[in-house]
Amino acid sequence: MIIKQLSIFLENKKGRFTEVTGLLGEAGINMTAFTISENSDFGILRLIVSDPEAARNVLKEHRYATTITDVVCIQMPDNPGALAKVMDIITNAGIFIEYMYAFSSGKIAVGIIRPDNLQKTVEILSENKVELLASSDLFSL
Repeated sequence: MIIKQLSIFLENKKGRFTEVTGLLGEAGINMTAFTISENSDFGILRLIVSDPEAARNVLKEHRYATTITDVVCIQMPDNPGALAKVMDIITNAGIFIEYMYAFSSGKIAVGIIRPDNLQKTVEILSENKVELLASSDLFSL
């Protein structure tokens, strides 16, 4: 399923992540998944949140540069080789993964994927019976 991801550009300064999480918490916005990548000058915080538009508005009010991106969310068993099977399906379809992050909870694992072709990814995963999740599904895990 295609879901919305919020990306926030952060200066590499002490307390920036703390400030973002505080602003989102004060606004009643829940985070269910995130990843941070960085270089020497800035980082990119990618989040799946309960209300991406509201989160974006709150952060823009505090001068954070943000974007909303479409990503694909999958669910698989949390056991050895499950991700490899999904990646084989994606690779064999000629799809390139720009980035991915994941988490597990109990017996399931969830992956957030940014492929070069969203629609093709959804189609090929659906055809191969890979479970796709809506963002609302993430908050009920």
